[in-house]
Order: sequence, then structure tokens, then C-alpha cells
Amino acid sequence: MPHPSRSPLAQITRIALACSLAGTAMAQSYHEPARGSAERKELMAAVRPFAESVLGAPVEFVVRDLRVAGDVGYAALDAQRPGGGRIDLATTPHSRRYGHDPNLYPGIYALYQKQNGHWQLTGSDFSPFEPPFMSPQECAVYGAVLVEWC
Repeated sequence: MPHPSRSPLAQITRIALACSLAGTAMAQSYHEPARGSAERKELMAAVRPFAESVLGAPVEFVVRDLRVAGDVGYAALDAQRPGGGRIDLATTPHSRRYGHDPNLYPGIYALYQKQNGHWQLTGSDFSPFEPPFMSPQECAVYGAVLVEWC
């Protein structure tokens, strides 16, 4: 009779536990920059030109998700006018260029890399209908902040 720790069930349990712990460790490998911190302000400043190019200025953000791990970052943001004003998507630069789509929402997704000590926007998506940033190339660079998708 095989030793209990060598049984197939015990081996599967050990593998599942190891995968679970690895997933937990990976999920905890990033942090959210604190409200009011210089890092958070720099991340929002880096995405602002993109947001204003599709939505018009001025724009402020409601952060749904903001992650930084080392020199990479990810943000899921809702854009609004200062003070919480609603953005009329029918009147935005995006709608003027491409036509108004009533299914759009003022969501901005962003990827960042820290270069020369400053956060740079390296990828962005406006109002996606599917989770953005899942390519093998993106996962290779940004996997630490895209743990659900990579």
C-alpha cells in the first residue's frame, strides 16, 4: 500500500494548494498608490492627455482599480467632469471623429511603465466591451498587475 502522502489524491491536493498559494502571492504582488500620494497623482497625470483626447477637457477620474508592481502599472478609471459632472458622450471628440455609439461609457483603461523615474502611459483603451490588455506580449510585461487576465 502506498504511503498516504504519495497517493494521487494527496499529490493533486498538494498541486492545487501550491497553485492557490502562487495565485495568492501573485495577486498580492501589487499595491494601490494611496489617495493624495505623489505616485497616484503622477499616474493620473500620465493618462489625462489620452482621456482628454477622447472625452474633451477637463476630465477627472474615479479610480475603480489602480495597481503598481515595480515599474509597471494598470488603471481602470471612470471619467467625469470636475465635481462629478456627467460627460455627454455624444459631444466628445471621440463621437465627432467616429460617430456616437450609445453603448459607450466613459471608461478608461491604462497601462504604465516607469521610465527615467517617471510614469509613462504605454497602453490605453477607451470604453472597451471586453477586458483589455490580455495579449501574450502585454502579459509578459504587465502580468504582475493583470493577474486576472494573464
